[in-house]
Amino acid sequence: MSVRAVTFDFWFTLFREANGQPRQRTRAEALARITRVGIDEAEAVLNDVAARFRRYHLENQRTLGPRDAVQMVAAHFGLNLDEPTARTLATAFAEAVLPYPPEPIEGALEAVRLAAQYVPVGIISDTGMSPGRYLRQLLDRFGFSPYIACSVFSDEVGVAKPQRQMFEVCAGKLGVAPNELFHIGDTEQTDIFGARSVGAKSALFIGVVDADATKTTADYVITNWHEFPRIFQEIFQQNCNH
Repeated sequence: MSVRAVTFDFWFTLFREANGQPRQRTRAEALARITRVGIDEAEAVLNDVAARFRRYHLENQRTLGPRDAVQMVAAHFGLNLDEPTARTLATAFAEAVLPYPPEPIEGALEAVRLAAQYVPVGIISDTGMSPGRYLRQLLDRFGFSPYIACSVFSDEVGVAKPQRQMFEVCAGKLGVAPNELFHIGDTEQTDIFGARSVGAKSALFIGVVDADATKTTADYVITNWHEFPRIFQEIFQQNCNH
C-alpha cells in the first residue's frame, strides 16, 4: 500500500525535554503543601511514581495519569484525600507542563509543515503526568497546530503504543487505512512495533534518544530533521512507482 498520511510521536521526536526539573519541583511543591512534608521528600516520592508509571506502561501497554499519581502518593503517605483536594493536586500535577514545557527539536516544525503540504498529518503519542489536552496546547503554542489534522493520545484512547488501537484511531481520523501511515517515533518497543503491527511504514528518530538505533526494525532511521525531506521524497517516489 502507498503512504497516504504521516504521523509523529510527541516526546523526543518533535519535542525534547527542557524543563523537567522545575516541572517536577512544581509538582513536589504542590504535594508538599498538602502532605506537609519537605520538598525534597515530596520530590523523591514523585520520582518513584514516575518510575512506576514507566513500568506500568511497558508491562500493560497503558498509561497512568495525574489521578493515578494522586492515588499513589496518598497511599504512600497514608492519606485519605477528599475529592476537592485530590482534584486540586491532580490538576497541579497535570498543568505543570504549561509553565515548564518541553522545547521543539530543531527542524521538527519544518518537517511537520513539509509533510502537511502533501498528506494529512497526525500525532500518535503516549502520555503520563501531562495529559493530551495540555500537549495539544503546547502544539498550538509552538506553531504545530495548523499542520496537524488529528492528535491521538493514550490517556484519551485508553491504551498505549504499541497497541493497534492507537494507530487505528488516528488512521480513521485522517481518513486512511492504518497500513497507509508512515509513523515516526523514538522508541522501538512502542512506535516501531506499533506501526509494524498495522502494516505501516516507520522511521526511528534518534536525534535525542538513540538507545534503539542499532536494533531497530524501522524502515528508516532519522538522525536529525534535516534528513527528513530526502526520506519524505523517497517514500513518495515509491508511491508514484506503485
